[in-house]
Formats: sequence, C-alpha cells, structure tokens
Amino acid sequence: MPKNIIVSNRLPVQVESKNGSWLFTPTSGGLATGLKTVHEEGESLWIGWPGVSSDNLDNESKNQICQDLGKNRYCPVFLDDKELDNFYFGFSNKCLWPLFHYFIEIHQFDMKQWEFYIDVNQKFADEVLRFVNDGDKVWIHDYQLLLCPQMIKDINPNVTIGFFLHIPFPSFEIFRIFAKREELLTGILGADLIGFHTYDYERHFISSVKRILNLEVNFNIVLHNGREIVVNTFPMGIDFKKFEIAAKNNLRISPGSSELKRQINTHKLVNEGKLILSIDRLDYTKGVLNRLLAFERFLDTNPGYHDKIRLVMLAVPSRSKVAQYKILKRQTDEVVGRINGKFASVNWTPVWYYYRSMNFENLIDLYVSSDVCMITPLRDGMNLVAKEYLATRINNDGVLILSEL
Repeated sequence: MPKNIIVSNRLPVQVESKNGSWLFTPTSGGLATGLKTVHEEGESLWIGWPGVSSDNLDNESKNQICQDLGKNRYCPVFLDDKELDNFYFGFSNKCLWPLFHYFIEIHQFDMKQWEFYIDVNQKFADEVLRFVNDGDKVWIHDYQLLLCPQMIKDINPNVTIGFFLHIPFPSFEIFRIFAKREELLTGILGADLIGFHTYDYERHFISSVKRILNLEVNFNIVLHNGREIVVNTFPMGIDFKKFEIAAKNNLRISPGSSELKRQINTHKLVNEGKLILSIDRLDYTKGVLNRLLAFERFLDTNPGYHDKIRLVMLAVPSRSKVAQYKILKRQTDEVVGRINGKFASVNWTPVWYYYRSMNFENLIDLYVSSDVCMITPLRDGMNLVAKEYLATRINNDGVLILSEL
C-alpha cells in the first residue's frame, strides 16, 4: 500500500538515556503537534533527527533506537555534534531563521555552515530514497530542509513531493540579501506542491522565483524543467476536538486536581482575580520582552488593577546554545524580576513565569482558567497557541489579543 513519508528536521519524540535504557518523550512545537495526528491515523513513515548526538551513541545504541522508534513508524537520521553545531544551531538558526523573520541585523551567513547545510540535507534525502517506493508521497517540512526536495527529485524524478514552510517567507527585498538565494529556490522547486501558511508568503515566494530565477509563472503555477509546480496557501490547524474535549473534562475535575490548578483557583477567588496567559517558545521573534514591558506599563498606569490581575507567562526553552537566545533568556529573567520586585505585595505576584515545557493536562489548566490570552509576536508564521486557546473556550468566554504581525 502506498505510504506518506513525512520528513522534518526533528522527530516528534526526544530520545534520552536513562538508567541504561532509552526514554522517548514527546517534543513541543507546532510542527510536531500539528502532524502527530496525521501520522498516527494514516499509513506513514516519519523521518527526522531523534534529538541525541550520534557522538554519544555506539552501533548497538543506534540499532536499539532504530528498533524502538520503528514500532511507531519513526526513522532516525543521526547527526553528530559538528553537524548539529553547523547545520542546525549555525546555518538554520543564525542565518535562515532571522532572515526569514526580517531580523536582518542578526542574520549571519557562513560558508562553512552552508556546506554543512548541503551535506545534512543530502543525508535526509538519502534516507528518503532508501524507503520510497512507487506510489509513495514525500512530504518535506520547513526551513532546515529547503534543498531536500530537489536532491530527491534528481535521483527519483517520478516521486511526488510536497514541501511546506512553517515560517514566513520574506519579501523579495529581504530574500535577495541571502548569498545563496538561487540554490535555495531551486531546492524548494524540486517539490510538486509547495505550501505556505498565508497568501502573503506565497506571493513573496512567487515574486522571488520570477525575479531571481526568471522562471515563467502562471498565477500560482511555476514552470520549471518541463514541470508544473503548484504553489498554494494552506493555513495550518490543530486537532480541535482534542482540545475541546479536554477543556470539557477539565471543568468536571475537582478544583484540587493539580498544584497548578490549585494556585490558579486561589488567585481567582481573591478579589475575583483575572489571568492573562502568554505561551511561546522563548524566541526573539515572539515579542516576549515587549509583552512584559507592556504589562509593566499597564500596572504603572492602572494601580487599581494591582492584586487583581496576573500575567502567567510560559516560555518553552528553545535553541539555548545560540547566543541570541542566551541573551533573551537573561533579559527576560531580569525584566520579570524587576516587575515582581516593583509591584509585588504579600499576597500577590504580578508575573508567574515558567521557563519550561508543560504536559498537556497543565496546558489545558492554563487555557481553561485564563480570562485573556495575549499572543503578540513581532513576526510569526502561524501561531497555533491562539487556535488552541479558542478551542478551549467552550463557554464562549475569554478574550484573545493577537498581534497583527
């Protein structure tokens, strides 16, 4: 039976060694969350990095990981420390991520890292080619694997390939800054169907294809090497029913069901306190610092709300080895400390700050209990937290504050 081969930089599970055995825990992020249900319900194979450096693994460990992951139709691509430093932490997140999010002042192009980016994309392509059969469809995801579609198409021109970008595609004026722009566009055009979250991103991509590669484009169809490549908009969604059902079940549970729930209930009972919820990866594109400063200004100018309102900020750790993220973590800690030191009373701390990921049950606690959800990125592809919050509003209450960016 034909299968779908999902290809992403990371598998939706993280491999860790614990007491001599391998532990597999779910990873956070929109891609893993959005595609997990698709993978579980369909005939598919998921190819990606398992979250552990191959420098820490012998052949026996690799075979065991492959065997364990294979039970859930996951296939690992093993990367060593050098590849991770140059391909992922280096080129992907110091060059492509800031450029595509319009942070050109911190965009860094490094030729050595570019070569690693090519090599690792080839590694992923080779793994796909090892498993692909006639009739299979390959679905490649995100900015870490922009060269992969053409690498597969070069070897197997008959395979059907889809590519989806989970982050913004920048305007031509921004994208043309990139030193290897022709190679990136050609890599993406190895796909037969190319998807983006919004029409703006689709339009920016087509503009770059026309102006950089001088290819013929008819509406949303690119003509390239005798092929018709369809470019379209597919806004990513969530498993709505999963969140709706969980929210209904959450209301039926006794108030003391979890420590977090008890803390929330205590706050809400005192002076009918309101909760503002903020959930993001700790990333400079998410506007976390701006949100904190806005909350500080609100407390400065509205003293009547002291003791009555609290910002619950969940910042999920992200790319902590990259310098910009280390700086952001320090700045966030400092601003949270300043706000709490400035306004806190005996019974009230204005900001509850969690620097960690949370399990699904605690996330539902936060969503259901929050009166306001504030999602204000400086630049974002498609924010699924906003959709998850709306899915939990089973009483049609609550307010969503959403950035226009």
